[in-house]
Amino acid sequence: MRVILVYDVNVKRVSKVLKVCRKYLYWVQNSVFEGEISPAKLEKLKMEISKIIQPDEDSVIIYTFRSTWYTTREILGVKKGGEEIFL
Repeated sequence: MRVILVYDVNVKRVSKVLKVCRKYLYWVQNSVFEGEISPAKLEKLKMEISKIIQPDEDSVIIYTFRSTWYTTREILGVKKGGEEIFL
């Protein structure tokens, strides 16, 4: 499935959330990731993030698309991120 993940977390936890997200998805721009992921890996990603964030302070939103993208992706301005995964 295709996933878009966005987060807004306390500065103390940003680097930890960033590191976890980069294991599974492509970085697009500040606090935004996207990519193809299996349902099992998505559950693992959510579990890892849940251990880091504080639910009363932080926010993570995951959009899932179970079929082919039916939209287009258009970038205006500087392209950030890329298709590479950093480990």
